[in-house]
Amino acid sequence: MQQDLNRVIEQVSKEKGIDKAILISALENAMISAAKRTFGHQRKIEAQFNPEIGEVELFEAKTVVESVADSAIEVTLSEAKDTLDPDAEIGDELLCKLDSSMFGRIAAQAAKQNIVQRVRDAEREIIYNEFKGREGQLVNGIVQRFERRNIIVNLGRTDAILPEKEQVPRERYRQGDRIRAYIVSVEITSRGPQIVLSRTHPGMLTQLFAQEVPEIYEGIVEVKGAAREPGGRAKIAVVSNDSDVDPVGACVGMKGTRVQSVVQELRGEKIDIVHWIPDQAEYVCRALAPAKVSKIIIDDDEHSMEVIVPDDQLSLAIGKKGQNVRLASRLTGWRIDVRSEAEAEEETRRARMSIGAIPGINDFAAELLYQAGFKSAEEVADSELEEILDVEGVSKEKAESLHKSAKEYVAEKRRREEEEKAKPVEQTVEPAPEAVVSESAEGTTED
Repeated sequence: MQQDLNRVIEQVSKEKGIDKAILISALENAMISAAKRTFGHQRKIEAQFNPEIGEVELFEAKTVVESVADSAIEVTLSEAKDTLDPDAEIGDELLCKLDSSMFGRIAAQAAKQNIVQRVRDAEREIIYNEFKGREGQLVNGIVQRFERRNIIVNLGRTDAILPEKEQVPRERYRQGDRIRAYIVSVEITSRGPQIVLSRTHPGMLTQLFAQEVPEIYEGIVEVKGAAREPGGRAKIAVVSNDSDVDPVGACVGMKGTRVQSVVQELRGEKIDIVHWIPDQAEYVCRALAPAKVSKIIIDDDEHSMEVIVPDDQLSLAIGKKGQNVRLASRLTGWRIDVRSEAEAEEETRRARMSIGAIPGINDFAAELLYQAGFKSAEEVADSELEEILDVEGVSKEKAESLHKSAKEYVAEKRRREEEEKAKPVEQTVEPAPEAVVSESAEGTTED
């Protein structure tokens, strides 16, 4: 175990990437453990690696005393002067070299296991620290095996897991296939570092563009957001920090070569590249492309936008099964409600009619309430008076009058509706059909 340790330490250090000091410390601790198994745990034993002879030397510490109470840790003054140090004095702690060749087979095996465990722990820590700093980056690997629909990926020095929920549904892999994935998290467990990968994370889209587009890597073009429905469609928002660089054109590349490389890696996933701007309304309009937008109504309190599109653009704005508007909402962070112009006009007409039905309200006041966001007489009645007072152009007296009138009108309307519901359903009973009596005419025979 101690033969030519310098060469062994050098070799293991290079192969495992472990610092020599860690290996030497593991050797010293293992030798101390083995020595205590052989000579007894009560002894004070120290170990020191000697690089000149390539051995781990063991020393036993003993205290010089007048009268020995425990021979394992104490020595008399006369014996210390004879065998250890001629200048020894009472109270000195002297080191005596031990013969490690006396170790038994069990002690040697325990020392070996100790060293192996320490090396394994050090290797796990190195791997953890290496990949912990790579969270949010792409990594290449080889499909190793499959475990309960999870894919185990060999990254070279360690294995990573690609869970089923992080896989694109339509993608299929076989053992030995090369795979590129996004590092979601790196955690330390009792079995070593656990590296979780993803093929569905929006960050993978961002990192792929960073690899394909030099302007993104250099910071000239900045990715402001990304949203994906893996395997179907994706949207990415970019902005340029240089007025001379078109961010969308930079991402598309000459004849679409850059974006096509990303599409190919994502197995045909369609990608919309959106030019990000600070104006959130215009940003939402661009995110809904290729649909054209006629009008946008913003609700800052609810952080939502009502988007009005031409009738023939409604299906385009919503997308297949709502995909386009969902991606636009995730990309921009706004809740988006898409409506056609015809639907919006019909809703506006109903809202104005409902508000205009409040007794005592004129067309001007009804329009002010509608523009302030009230959509019906019920909303006016159920709102707080302060909300109506906040409407610009409506005086305090008018607001109080409208609020009271709306409450009375809605209360009466609801009362009538309840009465209609409470009325018994009149059943129309049809009279039974009259019995038809068939009389047989008696024929008269005349002689």
